Amino acid sequence: MTALDAVTAPAVARHASPSRGLVLAMLRLHRTALLFWLGLVAVAAGALLWAMGPGADAAWAEYTDLGCDQAAPNLGCDSPGPANSRYQTAVTVAIGLVTLLPLLTGAWAGGALIGRELENGTAQLAWTQSVSPARWLAAKLAVPALLLVTGTLTLTLLHRVLWSSDPALNSVMGWRVWHDDGIFEINGTIAAAQALAALALGILVGLLLRRALPALGVAVLAVVSLVHVLDALRPHLWPVKTAVTSLDDATAGSDSMIAETGALTASGARVPIPACSGEPGCETRTGITHYYADYHPASHFWPLQLMETGLLLAVAALATAASFVLLRRRTGAAV
Repeated sequence: MTALDAVTAPAVARHASPSRGLVLAMLRLHRTALLFWLGLVAVAAGALLWAMGPGADAAWAEYTDLGCDQAAPNLGCDSPGPANSRYQTAVTVAIGLVTLLPLLTGAWAGGALIGRELENGTAQLAWTQSVSPARWLAAKLAVPALLLVTGTLTLTLLHRVLWSSDPALNSVMGWRVWHDDGIFEINGTIAAAQALAALALGILVGLLLRRALPALGVAVLAVVSLVHVLDALRPHLWPVKTAVTSLDDATAGSDSMIAETGALTASGARVPIPACSGEPGCETRTGITHYYADYHPASHFWPLQLMETGLLLAVAALATAASFVLLRRRTGAAV
């Protein structure tokens, strides 16, 4: 009996996925930006973790040691001590880094991610290496978007834990209220949506201009304009509540986001607060009987958050669609 013939299974060739290769090449090409982003998240997260632990403990201990938690605090409570200053600095640094994120994202996306690669021919080279323009653009959008959203939501969760863990400190720090721009954005979904909108706008500008420096500048202007417009629009994204007060009372409390203030006449008409307000007989001369304030209480936090997030995501979606349409027109059937 002869030996059994060895039957060998045909070898299966393993081909590297073009998409995987594209992602790895992009990460290598933009590794400086990746390291910068990881460093920014680490610094902000470290500041928040320190603030919610030893920083808050030291600040509150200093505050109580000075007797500032009593019913009648002394005048020295108006100026925070060193522990309180360190706590405030750590929180301010974390919020400031997140506030700068849309600006940095738009500048990088327009200048380095797209504009420079189109200007020096790197993109055109990639399109000849089994990578279609559409797949190239999809990678340019998906990979940074995943990293931005993951990092930003991590910082958002950390800040929300900090915000809910030190209500005593929040109550004595008048500069930290829920509707302040930086705090409002980092405490919800807006910060992540701003980063996505900035990324999409930067990519669109880079495709339009195809040069690094002009794209960087225009992208920054576009992101700044978007953030400014939405900041101004924010109080009007949800129906307000109205408080009517007598001439001797103040308007809605400091815990409210004020949308509009003014005065009321005897007929109920809304008029601007007169320049002579506070002078004897001013209200009688001008016919004013009450003051009013249109405001958002703290319970409107999530409706306002979700409305603004929706607008930002709509901007991101429109910019993304426009980018693919523009790329198709410029590359033809290759997309």
